Amino acid sequence: MKSMKIAVAGASGRMGHMLVEAILADDQSELAGALDLPGSALVGTDAASFLGQTTGTLVESDLALGLAHAEYLIDFTRPEGTLKHLEYCAAHGIKMIIGTTGFDDAGKAAIANAAKKTAIVFAPNMSVGVNVTMKLLELAAKSFSHGYDIEIIEAHHRHKVDAPSGTALKMGEVIATALDRDLKQVGVFAREGVTGERDPSSIGFATIRGGDIVGDHTVLFAGIGERIEITHKSSSRVTYAHGSLRAARFLQNKSHGLFDMHDVLGLR
Repeated sequence: MKSMKIAVAGASGRMGHMLVEAILADDQSELAGALDLPGSALVGTDAASFLGQTTGTLVESDLALGLAHAEYLIDFTRPEGTLKHLEYCAAHGIKMIIGTTGFDDAGKAAIANAAKKTAIVFAPNMSVGVNVTMKLLELAAKSFSHGYDIEIIEAHHRHKVDAPSGTALKMGEVIATALDRDLKQVGVFAREGVTGERDPSSIGFATIRGGDIVGDHTVLFAGIGERIEITHKSSSRVTYAHGSLRAARFLQNKSHGLFDMHDVLGLR
């Protein structure tokens, strides 16, 4: 099988390091580029220097240099950065795996538009386990559509900048769709003071930020006399890296189109 030439955005960050290491360990992949912000101390250094390795692939801040040899870009950065990368990749036929969260509707529309020109896997969580959990939530929601209150609790490290997490929001969307509801109408994202009784059609969210928690998500279906909890806990970002490589392999025979991890894993 042809080696996939993959570039990594945010190559000097925690997730970037995990992606670089996973690509180097994968016999079907080749580290073909690395990007970071202008002014980063690591720009101009070897992308694998943190591993004590020399690959010849330097961290670049210029997109043309960083993506010159890439067929794919894996991006887990920030929406504003990802959208800049997206424009370049769409113009140059570079496929994208986007794990960035926090996009507004305009950002999501830009991704959908770019997918007319190149192939994109866009998912708020690349973990195989999380996406199987999404399927379980869809099945559970249909069974617990009446008489059960639904709450989503998520916890992440202190450095995460968006809340609720993209994964939690996606879980809410999956559940709302299964129940024929609109999450924008039934989502409750904050409670304080005298809130009144709980609206039985609502889907509540609770957010925890602290320490080095990689990512915990629990969906609670609370009925009378019983409650069901479906939980996924990440102990390492390596699951996101492995899922991203699986997404890249899925895109190998795709020239354009917008896909998610359910497509990658055959969960439709």
